[in-house]
Amino acid sequence: MNLDFTFLTWDTLVNFVSKGLIFSIQLTLVAMIGGIVLGTLLALMRLSGKKWLEIPASAYVNLLRSVPLVMVILWFFLLIPLLIGQPMGAELSAIITFTVFEAAYYSEIMRAGIQSVPKGQVYAGYAVGMTYRQTMQLVVLPQAFRNMLPVLMTQTIILFQDTSLVYAIGAYDLLKGFEVAGKNFNRPVETYLVAAVVYFIICFSLSMLVRRLQKKIAIIR
Repeated sequence: MNLDFTFLTWDTLVNFVSKGLIFSIQLTLVAMIGGIVLGTLLALMRLSGKKWLEIPASAYVNLLRSVPLVMVILWFFLLIPLLIGQPMGAELSAIITFTVFEAAYYSEIMRAGIQSVPKGQVYAGYAVGMTYRQTMQLVVLPQAFRNMLPVLMTQTIILFQDTSLVYAIGAYDLLKGFEVAGKNFNRPVETYLVAAVVYFIICFSLSMLVRRLQKKIAIIR
């Protein structure tokens, strides 16, 4: 088998791949921010000690962590339009799905981060007259975010890799861009090889940044 990469010019990358790369980055950033916010709320609910908050939050997290992501993607894409009575685009469906799904994983990370903060600091917050919300907002959560930042970033790298699963609903992501280019030039093998290299370069570079960040946090401690 002869491999030919001459068709992969700058114009090809711009016309076919750039659009998918932009969407993959947008999906990753939106799902990361939304997932961390929702995940933090879920973590606080699970640690509140109130059964009416703890039980639904635990059920949410355990359910989504037990179901394959591609199945959740299909659920939202196929079932939600039936419930709301109108179609929902593949891109919007992917954004909602990833945010909801990743929140379950970010929740566990934030829960571990909150529990890593010494209880004495919580009691100190109460001693100076802070409420539960103020103690969490001003004392616990800033430390939890700092402690868990490398793990949060690692989960975000996994999230970026998982964006390739939106092919199941036809969303135009980075992998889809390479696939379309391969079909247009009749070079699917070459485009998938290049796609693998691009994913590796992006994820490996981000992993190196996470390692450097982890070292800096260790020094601060």
